Amino acid sequence: MKSDIRVCADWQAAHERPVYTLDDTCPDCGADAVNSAPAPYDPEDHYGEYRRRAKRRRRDA
Repeated sequence: MKSDIRVCADWQAAHERPVYTLDDTCPDCGADAVNSAPAPYDPEDHYGEYRRRAKRRRRDA
């Protein structure tokens, strides 16, 4: 699911702190706004197997 909250793509250069919006552009500087949420899944997750194993151990304990 895609997040509706976006952040200004140029916030580090144009603003003191991140500027969040629901629009496709920044309301302050007019730059593009990008999805602010991290990717939910990384196909190259090198530690996924270990995290799932630890999760199963906690659940079964």
